[in-house]
Amino acid sequence: MLVGAHVSPAGGPAQAVQRGVERDARAIQFFNQNPRAWRAREYGDEEVEAYAAAREGSDVRATLIHAVYLINCASEDREIAAKSLNSLKIALRVGDALGVTGVVLHAGSALRGSVESAIERAGRLIAQALAESERCPLHLENTAGAGGTLGRSFEELARLIDAAGGGERLGMCLDSCHLLASGYDVRTPVGLAEVLDQCDIAVGLDRLGSLHVNDSKSELGSNVDRHAPLGDGELGDEGCGAFLSEPRFEGLPAVFEGPGLDGKAPSAADVARLGQLRQRGLAARAA
Repeated sequence: MLVGAHVSPAGGPAQAVQRGVERDARAIQFFNQNPRAWRAREYGDEEVEAYAAAREGSDVRATLIHAVYLINCASEDREIAAKSLNSLKIALRVGDALGVTGVVLHAGSALRGSVESAIERAGRLIAQALAESERCPLHLENTAGAGGTLGRSFEELARLIDAAGGGERLGMCLDSCHLLASGYDVRTPVGLAEVLDQCDIAVGLDRLGSLHVNDSKSELGSNVDRHAPLGDGELGDEGCGAFLSEPRFEGLPAVFEGPGLDGKAPSAADVARLGQLRQRGLAARAA
């Protein structure tokens, strides 16, 4: 498992890699632009080359780009839909240029009307964005389920993938906090295994491309997306350890988004904590 952290891209993607190195991360994730603004950001040739050189000289083996939170692929507002499409296209183009593992996307929300109609709208927009990029995979993230967010169940993720054309570049990112909040009990190895069996039937684990390892301040089935420091929430040490030691997750980038132990962005101590919890989980499975 390639454990790591969400980092700042300030100064360019090579600096994001350096921040990963400083945290002993084998995987990093960053926003390619301000996550709460529509100001698109692409990288020039020199920045791309510097990123490649930084990666080559590091232990960072996977990079994820997180698309901005403002994107709502299901929006009925033409302006929001156009801005969402442009932002997603740019994130995928950046992913093409950097050769990243994938772009992680919150597909959007059904603010009004039926969920099925929202899924169809989101699928059409996602398909258009993919058609205008070359090769970067897109990982649809499961959601906690508040506010009509799409992807709160494996069945919704499957319908989103189908609505977007079902191509090989479409994958998913599973977030441990969101799984718990949306009603999937992943707090033990047995519970997690059963949940993954459901995911395999509905979506197919061959589409699983990345992981977010986050603890949850909110209880099982709350539909509230509130992260807690690793081990301090409803998942606790056992749940985080189970997630980090799941055999079917081996080889995947597993990114901690925060908050960290100090209440701020992930630090080297948090990545070390990931490793400790993983070892605890592996020991529990072997016992």
